Amino acid sequence: MSIIDKLFGKKKPSLEDDIHSACEWVVNALNVSGYNADYSLESMKEIDRFFDEQSGEGGIISRNRGQIIFAVSSYIGETVIRLYGGKWGGSDEINMSVELSNGTIIFPTQRAMKRYQNGSEDSIYAYVYVLGNPAESHI
Repeated sequence: MSIIDKLFGKKKPSLEDDIHSACEWVVNALNVSGYNADYSLESMKEIDRFFDEQSGEGGIISRNRGQIIFAVSSYIGETVIRLYGGKWGGSDEINMSVELSNGTIIFPTQRAMKRYQNGSEDSIYAYVYVLGNPAESHI
């Protein structure tokens, strides 16, 4: 924090502050756009549908890819925390992570970027589902 920030009481938002703000923004945007973003496992199917419908040329993701990927990643991570327990970690938007209560560490932004680039083979729903069903993770 700079001297000016100290004098005027300004604090730079933390990565976790940015994550929560982006998450709130994307939940509202998704719900208004007809995607059900309610922090449930089923809502991860809606995230897959969003990527399917909005990743192509002219899709909304192409207009502001970085901000949208970060916001969707924030939502994915927050959903995982609410479903399975855990906490945010990482040093920046690309390397932000969620450490689950069982010690597993995931990287939502990296997974969202793979989903955007590779399509349905990198399903967000399957990724989150397996976290809650570790016996199936070897499949």
